[in-house]
Amino acid sequence: MNPIVSWALAVAALAAGWRGYGAPGLALAASVIVFWLLIQFNRTVKVMRNAADAPVGHVDSAVMLHARLRTGLPMVQVVSLTKSLGRRVAQDPETWAWADASGCEVAIVFDKGRCTRWSLNRPAD
Repeated sequence: MNPIVSWALAVAALAAGWRGYGAPGLALAASVIVFWLLIQFNRTVKVMRNAADAPVGHVDSAVMLHARLRTGLPMVQVVSLTKSLGRRVAQDPETWAWADASGCEVAIVFDKGRCTRWSLNRPAD
């Protein structure tokens, strides 16, 4: 979700809570916002915990990963798809790679934490 929209919804919830019920409404809105943030944090920790058990830069099938990628995909969702942390290939532009056992490799370029482009590199036979 877009951070601007998220913050706008949080402010709207606080304003509606205050206008509708005063201080108790404000406390309820703040509790809902904190609960939502904890859910997001827990989801990210779960993805990272699952990725920590796998070898760095390894994926079961690079071709299947290539087929599932799309522009704008956040890094957390890419790590969730691969179930592995990527191997950094380049700093600028920020490029990460995942390879499978056959030698096929997917290199993904990120800009501000979102996938902008990717390429599938197959080994020469």
